[in-house]
Amino acid sequence: MLLAALVTGCTAGSGADGSAADAKPGETTPAAAPGKYSTLPEPCRAADHGVLKDMFPEMADLPKDQQEKAYAGTPEATFDTDRQVGCRWKADAPADAHRLRISMERVVSYDTTVSDDDQAKTLYEQKLAAAGLPADGSSATDSSTGADDGTDSGADGGTDAGTDSDADSDAQSGTPAPGKTGQNGGQNGGQKSGHDSTPDTAGSGQSDDGQPADGLQSRTLSGLGSAAFLADIPARAGAASPQHTVRVVFRASNVLVTVEYSEEPAEAGTPPDTKSQQDRTRSMATKLADQISE
Repeated sequence: MLLAALVTGCTAGSGADGSAADAKPGETTPAAAPGKYSTLPEPCRAADHGVLKDMFPEMADLPKDQQEKAYAGTPEATFDTDRQVGCRWKADAPADAHRLRISMERVVSYDTTVSDDDQAKTLYEQKLAAAGLPADGSSATDSSTGADDGTDSGADGGTDAGTDSDADSDAQSGTPAPGKTGQNGGQNGGQKSGHDSTPDTAGSGQSDDGQPADGLQSRTLSGLGSAAFLADIPARAGAASPQHTVRVVFRASNVLVTVEYSEEPAEAGTPPDTKSQQDRTRSMATKLADQISE
């Protein structure tokens, strides 16, 4: 009888490690708070028309009916418009060609102990690291810092390769295939620090080796959503396409947004205006952040 009492006392009053029980019978751990946003704006409509005009000056020469169609963009196929949406624009002209892609994802955590916001923060930080950018807000300084895999996070909180700069995007916009180290396409791979480069005299925002000039390197951004970064992706040396891409990724609570804007001059020796390209991309991202927060 004494032995039975001792056994009962041990099992009722302590955990497996001998410590006091964490919770009383019948108690449950409160579920993490849901995300702030439960829907997404339609990106083709959310894109600011004024910024689109700046991004695609060649569209101004189109007949009015064609202009409306061009500015309207092409929505991407999606299985759930409340979870993931996207839209694309493109325009070709004798002088240059432009491409724009906007993608949005509302992150939902299926772990009851992790909030939607925290899950979105984790996915954003993965994109930041993949872009070769440290979390301390400094700029990318070397190709060895990493490479942006160009993938959006999937609906289940994982990664869905093929939803950001996927093969379809590559075919349409000429964006270099992601995940390649030692090249500039889709990543910071191959970039040199802007601190040891000299801006060219043409005012294109690039140094004489084709890399972003000082102050225009890939970097984190302030004042845009909960957190944001810009990846500047110069044309790869020796590539058939002299396309230059600027990508801005930002998080607004539990929503992740990517704005990717590319310019391809008709002549490989004519570099695009990097500062102008970055300014337009950031401007579009800012307008989208305003739309989400309304």
